[in-house]
Amino acid sequence: MLSDQEQQVLAQCDACLEETLALTETLVREYSVLGEEQGALSAMEAAFERLELPVERVPMDDPSLLSHPRHAPVPWSGAGRYCLVSALNRDAPGRHLVFNGHLDVVPAEPTDTWTRPPWEPWRQDGWLYGRGAGDMKAGVAAMIMAVVAVRRAGVAIEAPLTLQTVIEEECSGNGALACVNAGHGGDFVLIPEPFGPRLYTGQTGVLRFRIRVDGVPAHVLDTTAGSDAIETMQRLIPALKAFEDELNAEREPPYDAYEHPFNLNIGRFEGGNWASSVAAHAEIEGRIGFAPGVAPEQVMQRFEACVARAHRELALPGAAPNVEFHGFRSPGHLVDLEAPGIGLLDECHRALTGRAPEHYLSTCITDLCAFHVAGGVPGTCYGPVAERIHGIDERVEIESIRDTLKAYALFVCRWQRGSG
Repeated sequence: MLSDQEQQVLAQCDACLEETLALTETLVREYSVLGEEQGALSAMEAAFERLELPVERVPMDDPSLLSHPRHAPVPWSGAGRYCLVSALNRDAPGRHLVFNGHLDVVPAEPTDTWTRPPWEPWRQDGWLYGRGAGDMKAGVAAMIMAVVAVRRAGVAIEAPLTLQTVIEEECSGNGALACVNAGHGGDFVLIPEPFGPRLYTGQTGVLRFRIRVDGVPAHVLDTTAGSDAIETMQRLIPALKAFEDELNAEREPPYDAYEHPFNLNIGRFEGGNWASSVAAHAEIEGRIGFAPGVAPEQVMQRFEACVARAHRELALPGAAPNVEFHGFRSPGHLVDLEAPGIGLLDECHRALTGRAPEHYLSTCITDLCAFHVAGGVPGTCYGPVAERIHGIDERVEIESIRDTLKAYALFVCRWQRGSG
């Protein structure tokens, strides 16, 4: 049952849907790949101010963050980098609710494969298109406007509530960790990742790696005088895929329900420097998933041993490949479905849809990691429906943004009453 006050809140959600879509489009227009997130951060800061929400910056170069045991080593500098938080009722009594979403996106190249330019959002047949529209700028807009809708309906928000918009979710998790480390962890976190209106029940651990192979350059008049690093790397890759198979053969409940939950992906391959020269170097970057309960350090050791063994057994030329780990070094975890807030989200979903929410066990990672593992804060993901995330013509379903708005606004109202 929905109270009269809750009905008024939901009516405000309908009233501000267009504003939510406009904010999503504003954020999509801001190119926000790694290292170039400033435009999106500035647009977000302006939106907080326009919506009369307090805003502050959380630096990502704080010494206590850089020394945190869960801080992911990265080759880029944290100097001048920051996330944004809007903290309401910081010192008020009661349970602290956190909404968290990321502003960074993955590259959209080659952009000529898109129907329209990826940084120019467009709407068509009930969908909103553009890089980051689904993953996850629509979710960010929805979580913020849900809070605005509650206030516009005349419902006072009196318990502590923090909105977080972070960067580096796509590569390190350091942005969310910065917020947790700065004292914004809260008692429960909701993240509107674009997995739809489902209760997110767990995620894999993730490591990002870089492997470099050196060869011996030579003129093509006699290629046997050199050693081709690209060819050497191609011979190494099957050993990495065999390691992926090993991890999947070891899967345990609940991931035994998946045939292949732990994925190794090589996302970048670069090598050589001249078409008429034997390639003197080759480098790949990738990520590998692994089971909850397994320490990242254990997987790192096994991965390094795999590369060294392949170099030896395949008699690959040159010195052993150089293996580095940068970015994600994150353990997986299973969501505590008995945690405060999970039952309340289930209740809100049922009130709005008339049915129980589906559960979703993920084969990727989200910023829940920083809250669960680093801060001991329970939470889950629940958000819009998106398609082609990280792909061509990424899009988010507009009606699902409305649904997220309403679920989050209702959650805020009932969270304050101590439900769940």
